[in-house]
Amino acid sequence: MAVADLTTEQEILRQVRKQADNRKAVRIWLGVVLLALFCLVIVGGATRLTNSGLSITEWKPIHGVIPPLNAAQWEEEFKLYQRIPEFQQINSDMTVDEFKGIFWWEWAHRLIARGIGVIFALPLIYFWATGRIERRLRWPLVGILALGGFQGAIGWWMVSSGLTARTDVSQYRLATHLITACLIFGSCMWIMRALSPHSKDSAPSKNAHVWAGAIVALTLFQIYLGALVAGLDAGFTYNTWPLMDGALVPSDMLIQQPAWINFFENPKTVQFIHRIGAYTLFAVTLINMIVMLRAAPATTHARRAVVMFALVTIQGAIGVATLLFAVPLQWGLMHQGGALVVFGFAIANWRAFYGEYPHATVISERD
Repeated sequence: MAVADLTTEQEILRQVRKQADNRKAVRIWLGVVLLALFCLVIVGGATRLTNSGLSITEWKPIHGVIPPLNAAQWEEEFKLYQRIPEFQQINSDMTVDEFKGIFWWEWAHRLIARGIGVIFALPLIYFWATGRIERRLRWPLVGILALGGFQGAIGWWMVSSGLTARTDVSQYRLATHLITACLIFGSCMWIMRALSPHSKDSAPSKNAHVWAGAIVALTLFQIYLGALVAGLDAGFTYNTWPLMDGALVPSDMLIQQPAWINFFENPKTVQFIHRIGAYTLFAVTLINMIVMLRAAPATTHARRAVVMFALVTIQGAIGVATLLFAVPLQWGLMHQGGALVVFGFAIANWRAFYGEYPHATVISERD
């Protein structure tokens, strides 16, 4: 082999190793972002379950980082809360000390959201400036950052729905807020999985990725239904299973007019559809597991199908327990966290069918 050829081969290997190291760094960064997003969703769930979401009645993206620091500031914040219908109609006997209990949940939720913006934006700038992010990923990552900023506006849009005529936030806006959080979470998971090593196992069938995508869609839809359930406080009623209101299919599910409004505003109908969504997801992941085990029993695809089914089964059991116990805080948070775990794994499983991004043979210092 000529000296020039050997030198070229060594340079290619060096560049490939460099790219592999860069990808590892980006994966670690995205993993930290995913963990922070998971914590944000959990704290958001606690904020909802403790009825704390309307405790901060103003949107101060910068100044709002600093909470009340003395008695006068707490009184000022409490007076703002006293102006809204939730206090006037539900919490009129609340004291300042009791107000602090709900304030801290909402403040923590907003603080974590701001923190995620920092831990996403600063490493992105650094990785981009030092050439560690491949060109194909740059604008998708900027898009995620922009969606995160938009999510902050969606959060305030949600809160504002409960400051004038309502005593809680709109279930439509709550669902939009949660689904947007899931889209950010899923996008980070997709990119992180794309940069991870992949198995060399062939897909069991040409339609395997379609099944994986369907599971993602069903999971996201089920999370949307869960948000409607939360927004309507529907989980605090009909706390029996498998029967609901004494029947497998309860009556009066289309009592509101027009009929379609029941699927969004009737607590009984929304909870029933959420149950049906869970049964559907369970059946689809069961069928997917059986198909995968029969077609390719010794592959990573089959093993992931088993894990997917196991996660959905565990999440379903948590959901039933949450319902039977009438949504205590711990079980409600387990159910919400479990939904995000199922969704994240479903995204990673779907992305696995498309293979790892190929390594470049020659890349410049700044791509």
